[in-house]
Amino acid sequence: MTTSTWQHTTVLLTEAVDALIADAGEAAQQNVYVDATFGRGGHSRLILSRLPAGAQLIAFDKDVEAIAEAAQITDARFSIRHEGFRHLGELPLGGIAGVLMDLGISSPQIDNPDRGFSFRFDGPLDMRMDTTRGQSVAEWLASASVDQITEVVRDYGEERFAFPIAKAIVARRQERGPISSTADLAGIVASTVKTREPGKDPATRTFQALRIFINAELEELEQALEASLKVLQPGGRLVVISFHSLEDRIVKQFIAKHSKEVYDRRAPFAVPQAMKLKSVERIRPSDAEVSANPRARSAIMRVAERTAVPA
Repeated sequence: MTTSTWQHTTVLLTEAVDALIADAGEAAQQNVYVDATFGRGGHSRLILSRLPAGAQLIAFDKDVEAIAEAAQITDARFSIRHEGFRHLGELPLGGIAGVLMDLGISSPQIDNPDRGFSFRFDGPLDMRMDTTRGQSVAEWLASASVDQITEVVRDYGEERFAFPIAKAIVARRQERGPISSTADLAGIVASTVKTREPGKDPATRTFQALRIFINAELEELEQALEASLKVLQPGGRLVVISFHSLEDRIVKQFIAKHSKEVYDRRAPFAVPQAMKLKSVERIRPSDAEVSANPRARSAIMRVAERTAVPA
């Protein structure tokens, strides 16, 4: 099926682009911006519509379907790299005017059963953002131990029933062979988790945990945030949209850590290391946006500005 079969509504579209290119001034003609998670291109297209002729936009994405979508953009100012945003640090040091990271999984990824991201549709248990490389969830579950599965589901899904879920997965595997479909996994979790918040599927946390783990999402986020400090020019903006508490905690702590002067306790009279970021704002979707797009309800956007000259 083509990627156009499933539609995606970009969350905090205008707010993110406004924050990214705020106060660009005359230098905007030569500015380079980064859409670190192209997705289906909602943010990129709006950024391009707002950039002057001499500016550039570089995008990153691991998803081959996102790369195919990006090929439809013929603007000479635009380019995309088929790789994760952990490679952000390969860009020119201090040469980027703004970095946007939209950490949400796109609707076409969720809604396409062939991708295996959702418990709502039966499909192969894959969940890889980049289907050209790496191990699928089904492949990992085929050999993972109870302890390994417990750790992943507990730490990445914040699931209090992680241990019984892991035991049930391994027992099912030993009894009937590998778990290869989303319906199989969702059924195992549903039969194990007897209580859950109203309106929330029992498999939600387990599917989230396995997706985060198999794609090393939190590790990549940490690497990309650190890289942003190296590539952002003074005054450059960092804009990050998170969709669950694990991501937002990392972003919040990163901005807080670099938004204060650092003193060397071994040299109390030395000049402190200047803070590297200034926290600008925190934005949630409006009630109108959440009403129109329920998937926006958990989004949090944090904005920070590069202060010191990159080392």
